Amino acid sequence: MTRSFYEFFAGGGMARIGLGPGWDCLWANDLDRAKCAAYRANFGGDHLLERDVSAVAPAELPGRADLAWASFPCQDLSLAGARRGMTLGGTTRSSVFWAFWYLIEHLAREGRAPRTLVIENVVGLASSSRDFATLCTALAQAGYRFDAHVVDASAFLPQSRPRLFVVAWLGGEPPEALREGEGAPPRPRALARALEALGEAGPARRALRLDLPRSRNLQLTDIVEDRPDGVAWRKAAEVKRLMGMMTPRHLARIETAKAEAARSGRAQAGTLYRRTRPDKTRGGTVQRAEVRFDLAGCLRTPAGGSSRQTLVLVEPSGKVRMRLISAREAARLMGLPEDYALPRGYTDAYKLAGDGVAVPAARWIAAQLVEPLLDAMDAAGAAGGGAGDGEALRSAAGA
Repeated sequence: MTRSFYEFFAGGGMARIGLGPGWDCLWANDLDRAKCAAYRANFGGDHLLERDVSAVAPAELPGRADLAWASFPCQDLSLAGARRGMTLGGTTRSSVFWAFWYLIEHLAREGRAPRTLVIENVVGLASSSRDFATLCTALAQAGYRFDAHVVDASAFLPQSRPRLFVVAWLGGEPPEALREGEGAPPRPRALARALEALGEAGPARRALRLDLPRSRNLQLTDIVEDRPDGVAWRKAAEVKRLMGMMTPRHLARIETAKAEAARSGRAQAGTLYRRTRPDKTRGGTVQRAEVRFDLAGCLRTPAGGSSRQTLVLVEPSGKVRMRLISAREAARLMGLPEDYALPRGYTDAYKLAGDGVAVPAARWIAAQLVEPLLDAMDAAGAAGGGAGDGEALRSAAGA
C-alpha cells in the first residue's frame, strides 16, 4: 500500500528519501533557493512550492495526507542559537513552527488533517520545557495523541547527531506491539523530565516503544573520498598549528590513531572541531582543536553558529593530513545515496547536508512507528472500529 505525505521545510528531500518508495509526496515546500534547486534536480518540481511556509495557503496543499513531516528550523532551540525559542508571533527562525501549525489547524477544519505527524528538531527542544510543552499542548488540543523519542544518527551512520522526533497520530490507542513496557530503553534525562512536566497536554501522551539497532556497519573511514572536489589538503604548517592547539588528551588520540594505522596498514580517519574553552592556566578562554576517531561530530553549518568540521587522516606512515570534509562526504554522513545530485557550490552542498534529517533515522521512525500506527488505524477502520480516528478528527476540526 502506498502512503501519502506532505514534506514541510523539505530542504534537499532527506525525509522523502528516508520514507522510501512506499510513500508518495503530495506536496513539499522550502524557501532556500539552492535546496529547492537540488530537490528539483533529484525528484522533479511539480509538487514543490518554493516559498516561506508563512505565505502558504491551506488550499495549496492537495488532498489529505497520511503524514505531514516537519523538520522546522532549529537555530533558536540549540545552544548555538542561545535557545531563544519558538514563541508564537516571535521573530526567531524556530517560531516558523506556528506557520506550519496554522496550516495543520486549517486542514483539520476542512476534514483534511494528516493522520500522522512527525516533528523533528534538535534535542534542545526538549530541554526548553516551555517550548516543548507548548508544542505538545497544540497537538493535544488538535486531537492528536503523541510521544517523543531521541534518535542518534550514530546508530546508523558514523556521525554523532541526536535529534528529537515527536510522533503524533489521530486515532485510538496504539497497537499492543508499539506500547512501551518493561525493558524499554530509557529516555534521555532532559526528555524524560519534559514528558513528566507536560501538564494539560499529558493525558494525550501515549508511550510508544522504540528500540534502535545495536550496531552499525559503516565506519568513518568508509566515507572518506580519495579525490575530493572543492577541498584542498592543508599545508604542513597549518596542520602543525592545529595540533599545537590540542590538549594532551587529544594529542594522545592522534598517537593512538598512528599506532592503529601502522598495525592495520590502513589510514585512520577522524574529525576535528575548533572550540572555545576555559583557559584554566591563564583565565579567560582559549581556542582548542578537539579530535575524535570514533565518529564525526554533528554536521553543522555557519548559520548554526559553528565552524565547519575538519577531516583528519592519519596514514600508516604516521603522517597526519587535514582538510575540510568534502560535500560528498557530508552527504554520506547523512545517509544520502551516491547518485544524489548535490548543489555545485561547496557551501550550498554542505549546508544542504548539515541542515537535513539523517536519512536512515527517518526510515527507522517511519518503519517502527508511523507505518504501524497507520496500519492499526486502517485495520480498526476495516473492522468497524475506526471511531477513534473520526472522533479525533472532529475534535481537531472544532478546535
